[in-house]
Amino acid sequence: MHETGGPGWRISSDTSGQMLIALYLKDVAGLVGAGTPALCAAKPEVRRADPRQLTAHVGGTGALRSEWEQWWSLLLAEDPDIMAALAPPSFPAFTDSPALQKLLQAHFGAAITWARERMSEYRVLTQEREASGKDKLIGRLVQDREMELGRGARSFELKLIELPLGEPRAWYVEPDRVLLCQTLLDDEQDFRSYLQPIIELLV
Repeated sequence: MHETGGPGWRISSDTSGQMLIALYLKDVAGLVGAGTPALCAAKPEVRRADPRQLTAHVGGTGALRSEWEQWWSLLLAEDPDIMAALAPPSFPAFTDSPALQKLLQAHFGAAITWARERMSEYRVLTQEREASGKDKLIGRLVQDREMELGRGARSFELKLIELPLGEPRAWYVEPDRVLLCQTLLDDEQDFRSYLQPIIELLV
């Protein structure tokens, strides 16, 4: 995790192991456009496994989509119960989401391996950013806005959740979350184009 801040404000950036597992399951089941915000596919690409046979007796792919979306919204809100709910092999916390429970039972091993690989890549990426000074950019956006306004920033907290996504973009989830592709910071112009309007709103 990286943190930057000043009087009354704090911005943190990190990835999320739970969200990585959820992303893998979304892509393995082919739930294109699922969730709010509807994120693009993960990168590297996850090989799809048709979930119709797996979920046929528990509501099918329609039920799977709505159950996954409900889970995703709880992850995004950092619901403490759901964050601790991944208990293989039976996943008892997902009894009320039987299609998602079946998907977890079938693909959890591959999902957790994929997520761990992405976490390792993210650690390397953050070390490279610290060495190059790229991690200072978000703090500079706040400072630039403070200079523009001629005053200090209002009190706010912002959490950047970086994920390995196929499109270099960001999604603002009010009031204090931004989901973004973890390579977005590689292009300062693109990073500014997505984050600057959010910083202007908060500062």
